[in-house]
Amino acid sequence: MEGEIKNLVEVLLSILSSLCFCYFVSSKIPKGKYRFLSLLPIFSLFTILPLRFTYAFPTSVTAFFITWLANFKLLLFAFDLGPLSSNPPKSLPLFITLASLPIKITNPEKSQNCPPDPPSKLPTKLPLNLAAETVILSLLMGALFDYRERIHPKIVLVLYCCMVFLMVDVLISIANMAARAAVGLELEPPSNEPYLATSLQDFWGRRWNLMVTNNLRYTVYNPVRSALEGALGREVAQLPAVMATFIVSGLMHELLFYYVTRASPTWEMTGFFVLHGACVVAEQVVNRAAPGRRRLHWAVAGPSTVGFVVATSFWLFFPPITEGGADVKLIEEFKWFMDFTKRNLVLICENFMRCFH
Repeated sequence: MEGEIKNLVEVLLSILSSLCFCYFVSSKIPKGKYRFLSLLPIFSLFTILPLRFTYAFPTSVTAFFITWLANFKLLLFAFDLGPLSSNPPKSLPLFITLASLPIKITNPEKSQNCPPDPPSKLPTKLPLNLAAETVILSLLMGALFDYRERIHPKIVLVLYCCMVFLMVDVLISIANMAARAAVGLELEPPSNEPYLATSLQDFWGRRWNLMVTNNLRYTVYNPVRSALEGALGREVAQLPAVMATFIVSGLMHELLFYYVTRASPTWEMTGFFVLHGACVVAEQVVNRAAPGRRRLHWAVAGPSTVGFVVATSFWLFFPPITEGGADVKLIEEFKWFMDFTKRNLVLICENFMRCFH
């Protein structure tokens, strides 16, 4: 454990010094290829940082927060786009916070790329806050940690689906709390009740893991759509842009789980996202072909959508995790992290605030 703490300190110092370089040096270089070239060493460093850890939990968090999200934000920053770019420039604490944590400042303007679904009678919120999510997640982890061998494998996978949602939501919510305490900004929630989705487009575009969705929209979807608009037209260009977005998401998930398992990828994870990308494209084509058609009632569309996500997760998403035993390791380490966080949350926030004041 002492060696892992030393690795953690070294990684944190590497991240801070790298982001200071981006703020003080790269930001002074004209946007475009020259700023991009100045950031190449940072991209490379952020890609290998998860390999510094031996434990699965810090590896997965670093891969998600830094290798994926921070690198993508810096890619946008190279062209003076995204959350790290502004005029006048952001303060150093705000720049580091936005770059290193999976957060997004609240923006009342809705994206033009994801038009809202037709209104339905579906409730938009359920009373599930961070405290309730933390309690439920702790109970699930405790049950799986103590009784996993006694639970039917299919039930275990259902519980894993619930845990993936709760883990992502809790982690990003904690990051939101730390960022709000440090820089005092109002931030967007990590998800928007994905279990209430009425279509795959609704699930992936407007409800599940909104930080990643927004990140992929600006780094993959928008550039691909813009590049193809001249040849295909705006509406048709959206379809390959959607597929490109899901393919990149699949590849990033493969990379993330490679860091955790250190095993050669099976490409099932990529297959999961390619399948869902194809289904989202099919939904868009059908909706455009029959714009006036009557939509399924939410009581049918909702369970069908969530059921499809769960079923395909059983088939393609979870096998690479469960076959190598990474799931058990992650549960054990995340359980320790949750217990530690519950005991020290106030102290963590106070110390985080002192770093920036």
